[in-house]
Amino acid sequence: MTNPEISKNTAFIKSTAKKLGFEYCGISRAEHLREEAPRLKKWLEKNHHGKMAYMANHFDKRLDPTRLVENAKSVISLLYNYYPESKIDSDDSFKIARYAYGKDYHFLIKDKLKDFLKQVQRNVKDVEGRVFVDSAPVLERQWAARSGLGWIGKNTMLINKKSGSYFFIAEMILNTEFEYDNPVGDFCGTCSRCIDACPTHALAPYQMDASKCISYLTIELKDDIPEIFRGKMKNWIFGCDICQEVCPWNRFSKPHSEPYFNPGEKLKKMSSRDWVEITEEVFKDVFQKSAVKRTKYKGLIRNIKFNRS
Repeated sequence: MTNPEISKNTAFIKSTAKKLGFEYCGISRAEHLREEAPRLKKWLEKNHHGKMAYMANHFDKRLDPTRLVENAKSVISLLYNYYPESKIDSDDSFKIARYAYGKDYHFLIKDKLKDFLKQVQRNVKDVEGRVFVDSAPVLERQWAARSGLGWIGKNTMLINKKSGSYFFIAEMILNTEFEYDNPVGDFCGTCSRCIDACPTHALAPYQMDASKCISYLTIELKDDIPEIFRGKMKNWIFGCDICQEVCPWNRFSKPHSEPYFNPGEKLKKMSSRDWVEITEEVFKDVFQKSAVKRTKYKGLIRNIKFNRS
């Protein structure tokens, strides 16, 4: 029998998410991810996390939201669109991932989540919880899939049947019960475009060796890029969108309406020569509030040089 109070609170969560600009919102029961435990363990044992040592930390917290929020009852998963109106690069120029076109998403989405939690606490009785956007040991894609926001595709990305995969994922873990959404099916079928297109062979069906992924090599890896990847980087110097670009479901992607994510004029005007000749001063100016700052000037120069030779 439906509980009117729970239904009311659930409707409030969904409507507030929409008002704050989240395209999709799904809710799942906070419980131990038993099926994910052996997969994560095997992935780590194969060293597919490369030198991202932090991925091996907090193993139990990654699988159990009650270790992050006491008496957690619900995980609210949210998707925020970042698909741009147009690409800012051509195939023969240096490229950065679309998510980094504008300002760093962490700040915008974290502020929205804090606002969201305050609104929930004002309207739902005795709510306590935490918000997350790529900032804690939370298996974002798994929770989003459990919440019915899409399925985890062969490229290991969350794919939404109506809108593709160009989304940031965020969560709220709360100590309150809501009406829970159901997972959707897997619609990858026999398609293997993402696997076939990956130039560094980082993908197998539903598996990624992150140590071979161009995003890892250009952002997470702080050492020299291994020589085995010479000539395979396809001019990507910060992140990579190849497995998303070839995914048929992304034909349904629609441009975002978030000015915060729009590229600045200086970035849009960057030519291949500008990238090659970029100084530290220009780097700091162009990427002042950008996620590209993660790789630092030294890392960006390394990536550019590796692509050129």
